[in-house]
Amino acid sequence: MQGIVKSPCSALGALCLLFCIEGAIAQDLDPRAYARIPIGVTFVVAGFSYSYGGVVTDATSPIQDLDATVETPSLGFGHSFSLFGQTAQAFAAIPYTWAQLSGLVLGQAASATRSGFSDMRLRFSTLFVGAPAATRAEFANIPRQTILGTSLTIVAPTGQYFPEKAINLSANRWGFKPELALSQPLGERWLLDLYAAVWLFTANDSFYPGNTTRTQDPLVSFQAHVSYTIMPQMWTAIDVTYYAGGLSYVDGSSKGDRQDNSRIGWTLVLPVGDTHSVKLSGSTGAIIRFGANFTTLALGWQTFFF
Repeated sequence: MQGIVKSPCSALGALCLLFCIEGAIAQDLDPRAYARIPIGVTFVVAGFSYSYGGVVTDATSPIQDLDATVETPSLGFGHSFSLFGQTAQAFAAIPYTWAQLSGLVLGQAASATRSGFSDMRLRFSTLFVGAPAATRAEFANIPRQTILGTSLTIVAPTGQYFPEKAINLSANRWGFKPELALSQPLGERWLLDLYAAVWLFTANDSFYPGNTTRTQDPLVSFQAHVSYTIMPQMWTAIDVTYYAGGLSYVDGSSKGDRQDNSRIGWTLVLPVGDTHSVKLSGSTGAIIRFGANFTTLALGWQTFFF
């Protein structure tokens, strides 16, 4: 961070906004996101995630030893349908966040807390190769095959935001992530998923203290997942992601915060009856050169309606 630090709390909040909230969007690890499902399925997902860790800064930064814990329950709704004869999906999720932050600013201890709604996420996906639309009755007779898919994720600025406050739960700008994906079966039980995406951001025209403009370069991301089916509807996966870029500017002045990081994680899905499942997952930083370095644990419950 460059420039004059006006107060410990304002500097702490600005850095957290840059890395804790925005950095999390590039750290998603989502195996089998392009798995084929029957059309006409509505699903509800309730989740809770707990993240803890810090932010890696350079040695010249006035902010050091920054730690945070973030708890986020969320509720999501999705539906699968036919689009030009192919399987497609629409999904929306609303998160609520509690965040506690602490650190040293110019050697002085500073802390902050926030709670409220964070930014809504919307996702539309379609499987354009290897997944023609099929009903539940037709689905059981379809063999496993290579799938190519694409999606668009949108982060809408619906969360809590106060221009006069340095730390907020919303980025106060739109985010768009177009993504391409390959899902390749390896034998009867193994599956390889590869995703490539780029995050694109609009400007925040009321960045702290409310009269400045913050912009951000595109942030590219790549994911790889290897999963194993233990039994029908029960599977586990090892997950890896790499993301780079995202240099930000305030009123045209670079903040020197380009990211070049990677994370690793695991996922376990357990069926509960025919139409419910539990998802357990965790991830942590593998190589963090600059930005958020969090460990995240998550629990989710998913219910299907045919």
